[in-house]
Amino acid sequence: MSSFLDREHIVATPGFNRWLVPPAAIAVQMCIGEVYGFSVFNIPLSRAIGITKSIPDRDWQVQSVVLATYSLALIMLGLSAAFLGKWVERNGPRKTMFASACCFCSGLVIASLGVHIHSLAVVALGYGAVGGIGLGLGYIAPVSTLVKWFPDRPGMATGMAIMGFGSGALVGAPFAVELMNHFKSATSVGVEEAFLVMAACYFLMINFGAWIVRVPAPGWKPEGFTPSAQPRKLVTTQNVAADEALRTPQFYLLWAVLCCNVTAGIGILAQASPMCQDMFGVSAVVAGGFVGLLSIFNMFGRFLWSSASDYTGRRAIYCVYFLLGISLYCLLPLSERTHSVAFFVAITSVIISMYGGGFATIPAYLRDLFGTAQVGAIHGRVITSWSMAALLGPQLITYLSKYQREHGVPRAEAYNLSFYVMAGVLLVGLICNLFVSPVAQEHYAAEGAAPGTTKA
Repeated sequence: MSSFLDREHIVATPGFNRWLVPPAAIAVQMCIGEVYGFSVFNIPLSRAIGITKSIPDRDWQVQSVVLATYSLALIMLGLSAAFLGKWVERNGPRKTMFASACCFCSGLVIASLGVHIHSLAVVALGYGAVGGIGLGLGYIAPVSTLVKWFPDRPGMATGMAIMGFGSGALVGAPFAVELMNHFKSATSVGVEEAFLVMAACYFLMINFGAWIVRVPAPGWKPEGFTPSAQPRKLVTTQNVAADEALRTPQFYLLWAVLCCNVTAGIGILAQASPMCQDMFGVSAVVAGGFVGLLSIFNMFGRFLWSSASDYTGRRAIYCVYFLLGISLYCLLPLSERTHSVAFFVAITSVIISMYGGGFATIPAYLRDLFGTAQVGAIHGRVITSWSMAALLGPQLITYLSKYQREHGVPRAEAYNLSFYVMAGVLLVGLICNLFVSPVAQEHYAAEGAAPGTTKA
C-alpha cells in the first residue's frame, strides 16, 4: 500500500494526458466542499432527542452545533494546511488525498457515534477536529499539483479545482437532506445514519481522485509551451522555500489581501438569508433561493475570475476585485432605499463571485511570486487568513447590524453601516495588493539546490 501511495510511484510516464488531473482534483474538492452545506444538519442535530422539536436542557442549541462543527472544521482546515503543507509537498498528492479521505470520512464516522451517544464533544472531535484536518489536506494537495501541471494556465487550473470546493454544497446539501429523509423515523432524525453513508461515499470518491492523480516528471513542460524570455514583472522562474517565504513581506501582504477579500465576501454569505428578509421583507423561502443563487455565483466566479487572471496578471485581477467591490458595497444601501430586490441580488452576486475568485486566484499568485517547488506548503500557510476572515466577516455584519437596531435604526437600514465598513476592509486589501512587488533575489533557492537552500 505504501509504495502505491508514494510520490515516486505516481510520476507520470511520457504521453500522460494532464487533463486527467483536473477531474481528480475536482472529485476531492467536491467531497470536502460538503462543509459549505453543513447547515442542513443544524436543525436536525438540535432535535436529536426531541425528534420533532428541540427539548430545552436536553437537546443541543443550534449555535453550539455550528461552533462545534462548521466553525471548528474551518479553523482546523487553516491550521492543518499551514502545519502539514511541507508534508504534502514531500509525500505527494496521492498519499495526501488518501490521508484526507481517512481523516474526513473517519471524522464523519466519529460524529455519527457522537450523535448516537448524544455527545456534542464527540461530534466536535469527529467532524470539527479530525474531519477538519482532512479538509486542510484535501484542499491544498490538488491545487499544488494542478499548478505544476499547468504552468501555461495556472489561474485556470486552480480555478477548476477550487470551483469543485465551491460546488460541494450544491451536491452535498441535497444529498444529505435525501439521506436524512430516508433514515428519519420516530426515534431518529436520520443524521447518524446519513453521516455513515456519506463517509462511505466520500471515501470512495476521494480515493478515486487519488488513484487518477499523477505528478509531472522533473523538467516536464506542456507540448509547445516555451516560457517567455521576458516574463512578467511578478512572475518568477525560480523557487522560494516555504520557511523562507515567511521572511518576505510579499507573504504577509498576500495574507492580508486574501483576508480582506474573504472577510468582505463571507460576511454577506453568512448572513445572506436574514439580510434579504430584513431589508426587503421577503419570505424565508425566497431568501433561501437567494442563498442558492449566491452559491452558484461563488462556484463559477472561482473559475471565471481566476482564468481571467492568466491574461491580466494576478495583481491586476485583485485590483478589480477590490475596486469593483468597494463600488458595489457603497451602492448596496441604494438598493435598500429604492427597495429594488433585483438590484440587491445583482450587486451581491457579483461580490460573491469575486469572493470565490479570490480563493481561486491566490494559489496562482503565490506560484508567480514564490515558484512551484513548495507552493502547496506556502498556500497552506496563507489560507490561515481564511480562518481569521471566517471569524471577522460574519461577526462584523452581525454585531454592526445589531448595534444599529439597538440604537433606533430601522431593521431594513441596519445593514448599511456594515456595507460601508466592508468597503473600508476592501480598501485596506487594495493598498496591500498595490504594495506587492517581486521577491528579493536573496530569498530564492540556489540554482539546482533543494528548496530551503538560499543563494549566497
